[in-house]
Amino acid sequence: MRLKQLRLWCLLPLFILTLMLTACGQHVGEKDVMQTERETNEITWGVKGDMRLFGLTDIETGEIRGFEVDIAKAVSKEIFGKNVKVNFVPVNSNTRLPLLKNGNVDALIATMSITADRKKEIDFSDVYFNAGQAIMVKKGSKIKSVKDLTSGTKVIGIQGSNSVLNIKKYAPKSEVLQLSDAAQAFAALKSGQGDAMTTDNGILYGLTSDDPSYHVVGGSFTTEPYGIGVNKGQKKFLTAINKALKKIEKNGEYQKLVDKWFSQISGFDGSVVK
Repeated sequence: MRLKQLRLWCLLPLFILTLMLTACGQHVGEKDVMQTERETNEITWGVKGDMRLFGLTDIETGEIRGFEVDIAKAVSKEIFGKNVKVNFVPVNSNTRLPLLKNGNVDALIATMSITADRKKEIDFSDVYFNAGQAIMVKKGSKIKSVKDLTSGTKVIGIQGSNSVLNIKKYAPKSEVLQLSDAAQAFAALKSGQGDAMTTDNGILYGLTSDDPSYHVVGGSFTTEPYGIGVNKGQKKFLTAINKALKKIEKNGEYQKLVDKWFSQISGFDGSVVK
């Protein structure tokens, strides 16, 4: 009898923790982001901090700069006014959804493709960037397209991204090595741990701009539209985001940001941009 009581007491803290986490999740879902942001005049975005062109942290200033960062600033000002304080939290493919769902960030703009599985967990805005998956190799490689990734070849991908699932579908005989972020994946490619690297073409073009001895080959073999992610139950916020996206596209600000970040990228296919 005493042993049974001891087991119950041991399980009690776990039961309480489960209740707390459940309550926390419900609170996040019920939070009205629009109302909270208007009261605090502050909004927090989850952005990539390791993706050249989209979101890259300046090691000297600590500031994150990139296309998606600028889009987030423009959208925030359209919704909440020019004096709104815009905060940025660096995320990666593994942490972005948990940080959003736990309420650490109000929205995600982090090279995140709109997929059916993700739409079960969160809501997406209209498309702001039409990316596509591609492969990158060292210049001189015999690999010219995804069709060349046959038995005996090794492809490097990024954990938590649907590009890994895609490459298993389009190159099923190749071996896939998964690393936590694009920087580690590119370093692994350079060190000879793989024959090619795969992810969205915009990300790959950003990497090649740092090292022109590598290039993107074969064009895109999937369509990966990027959307801004928000928690379920934030319809007002999502409507405001879509309205802001349409506004900056109509007034020309969107195109200015596209030109700012992508016009000088050699080989970049402008058709992937909305």
